[in-house]
Amino acid sequence: MTHSVHVHYRDAGILSADPLQLVQMLYQAATESVAAARRHVRAANIQERSKAIMRAWEIINELRVSLDHSVGGEISRNLAALYAYMQRRLLEANAAQIELPLAEVEKLLSTLLEGWASAAAPARAAQNGTEEEHTAEYTPITCAY
Repeated sequence: MTHSVHVHYRDAGILSADPLQLVQMLYQAATESVAAARRHVRAANIQERSKAIMRAWEIINELRVSLDHSVGGEISRNLAALYAYMQRRLLEANAAQIELPLAEVEKLLSTLLEGWASAAAPARAAQNGTEEEHTAEYTPITCAY
């Protein structure tokens, strides 16, 4: 019962989210998957490690293919290169069964998440019709795709 309530709540949040929020949700889910993969590396849980790494890889791939290079220009191309790099590092971590590349990808994803949160704060303030300064706050959410 709890699982279905969580799924319904998550789905409602996704359907009502604006594009900035959706990107943040994807970064959050990828970060959580990488953190889980790190735990599974330390526990020598090969199957779960691989599943978590591939989940993160797929989320990053979704971010990569959703880039609009005609609008995003250089930023879009730089993000595409960064996403490809993170995907390579995830595959390296999975093949070698090591944590270091996962830690690097987790740090990159966290930095990107912070950047998107900062970018979203003024947009939310404008949407709410307020002129006051807002600081981006990182609120952990759990996404189970």
